[in-house]
Amino acid sequence: MSTRTTSPASRDRATGGLRSRVLRARRASGRLSPWAWVVIVAAVIFVLALLQLVTGVEALASAGTLRATLIATVPIALAGLGGLWSERAGVVNIGLEGMMILGTYGAGFFGYHYGAWAGVAGAVLMGAIGGLIHAVATVGFGVDHIISGVAINIIALGAVQYLAGLTFTGLPGGGSTQSPKLPDVGSLTIGPVSDGLRGVEERDLFFVSQVAAALRAVTTNVSFLVLLALLLFVGSYVVLWRTTFGLRLRSCGESPSTAESLGVAVLRYKFTAVLISGGLAGLAGGFLALVAASNYRDGQTGGRGYIGLAAMIFGNWRPGGVLAGSGLFGYTETLGLRGGGDSVHALLLAVAVLAVGVAVWQLRAKRIGAGVFAVAGALAAGLVYLSIDSVPGDFSQMTPYVITLLVLAFASQRLRMPAADGQVYRKGSVG
Repeated sequence: MSTRTTSPASRDRATGGLRSRVLRARRASGRLSPWAWVVIVAAVIFVLALLQLVTGVEALASAGTLRATLIATVPIALAGLGGLWSERAGVVNIGLEGMMILGTYGAGFFGYHYGAWAGVAGAVLMGAIGGLIHAVATVGFGVDHIISGVAINIIALGAVQYLAGLTFTGLPGGGSTQSPKLPDVGSLTIGPVSDGLRGVEERDLFFVSQVAAALRAVTTNVSFLVLLALLLFVGSYVVLWRTTFGLRLRSCGESPSTAESLGVAVLRYKFTAVLISGGLAGLAGGFLALVAASNYRDGQTGGRGYIGLAAMIFGNWRPGGVLAGSGLFGYTETLGLRGGGDSVHALLLAVAVLAVGVAVWQLRAKRIGAGVFAVAGALAAGLVYLSIDSVPGDFSQMTPYVITLLVLAFASQRLRMPAADGQVYRKGSVG
């Protein structure tokens, strides 16, 4: 074995190179300040209020719709956050869906036998086991990241179906495809605030009532797991962008050879990131079992791990963007379920107007192809809106997936993945 040594001059050059790459990545990410996010949220509520005024569809911005949106958003957001941790360290995690599946079983088994919060811990543990397998395969043995992730999705599905039949069959309310009813993790309601906001919402004041509905949604019957998920997003931002540990982990996804030359244990950081990724994806599955449905069910994830991956890409590999992308999918899914065809029909008007704005922006930037695509999308949405009065139920269920594809198509030009994401790395590699 040979020991690698670096001179102070070469170390300084490597440090400068790493810093420049991190700075370029920071500039490319287009980070927004907290106040900018407040303005964006206010603008979204204003648009929904205006759309509600024009179309007369009350479900667009009601407290019930927004509260259900939270429930639909959190599992996608946690899966996307898990993908962010992994990919920031340079490991692509297609196996988020399988880790979520493991999490649903962990929540069902441990939650039924030992209590709600044991179910939360069990979901994280089972997801982390999936992350461990992915880390051993990709970081330890250099298996292609995509192949490993797909294999985990297939193995997790079969393993959980077998374990569910083995452990839930014969229990009261349980069977091979579902667990018995699980205990609730609890929720938070700020009574006086919620009651006061309800009065403002019912007065039907433009924009004011919609703001009251949004605030009421986050102060009434909010699951503790929703609050935990928000804390995990804030914590992830602080750890990854405000600590030395986070800088080192992100350097593994930008330039692992440079990071190793500076003394960073690249393989250890990658391994840790994938374990955390698996735990977060498992928690996403646990949320589905404990909060969204109150029991484990076969096929419960419904592809949300893949949607979380799409939300991560839409969010440009940053926590705030992941949360925004997840919220978009969660809102459109909720609108299709609660508001039906009338709500989705009203949403078509917003899509048409938004596409016009995107078209103008792209054409002014001399991106002719993207501008023409946006114009075509605006015309299509506008024609459909004018030609029908309500969207059929089957098409309403497709809305979240269509919206996700359109947003990814429009946002693709500003995306920047970590430079070394998906690359197989061996200790001592030079590149």
